[in-house]
Amino acid sequence: MTQEELLDKIVNAVRVCGETIINADRADSAIDEKSGHANFVTAYDRKVQKQLNEKLLKILPEAVFVGEEEDIHASVSKGYAFIVDPIDGTTNFIKDYHTSAISVGLAKDGKRYMGVVYNPYLDEVFTAIKGKGAFLNGKRIHVSDAELKDGIVIFGTAPYYEELNRASFELAYEYFRKSLDIRRSGSAAIDLCSVAAGRAELFFELKLSPWDYAAASLIVEEAGGNVTTMDGRDITLDEGCSVLATNAVCRQHDSLLGYSGGNICRNLEAGRYLTE
Repeated sequence: MTQEELLDKIVNAVRVCGETIINADRADSAIDEKSGHANFVTAYDRKVQKQLNEKLLKILPEAVFVGEEEDIHASVSKGYAFIVDPIDGTTNFIKDYHTSAISVGLAKDGKRYMGVVYNPYLDEVFTAIKGKGAFLNGKRIHVSDAELKDGIVIFGTAPYYEELNRASFELAYEYFRKSLDIRRSGSAAIDLCSVAAGRAELFFELKLSPWDYAAASLIVEEAGGNVTTMDGRDITLDEGCSVLATNAVCRQHDSLLGYSGGNICRNLEAGRYLTE
């Protein structure tokens, strides 16, 4: 099976699971709260994850499956590993806000290898294979060449990471002053793909899990963008981290750590929160 054939099979599986989201009966969607404020999981998160597990492992039986809604996560350091968020933007899904996505990253020996992000509400499939570019519904995409002053900045925050919320909004305010405008969608996967497609110039979030960015970060890079942690280190797949994604122009000329509140980021990476 070629890389392209493998990717097509993954996309087809994801599209089928997207129909489950589109046709969801919210009256039949039990909502549980995981640890932390507003950290939700629905019956449909579990249902879509179960479908993905069955379909993806049928395509690549030798792979391990790492899903957000599992209690114990397998190691992704050797061989193939699917890293999956069945509904990225669960609160949006609960509110019928139509900004949620299925995110499927495929890692090979601990490295990002393929990525698929599907927004079923817009029928948009973002895809990438390492070294072969990024695509939206089969058409090649590329990051924009706009500087920060002419760009849109997207940021993410999770209510259940209460210790990070103030810092996130302080950083967003600094970017609001330096950019064209600010957005916050509630889905990191969609936000990252927006940078990849040239719809926005920069995205940041101070804490994400691998299933939030395993697919979309590769899509950004294959579209010509830059993805690191907030202090410029490589992102990892074995544990969560902060994420800074840019069109590379913003990264070069408008480094996050260059603004007056940069010490917030450095101290967050060190496990401390420090206000100026």
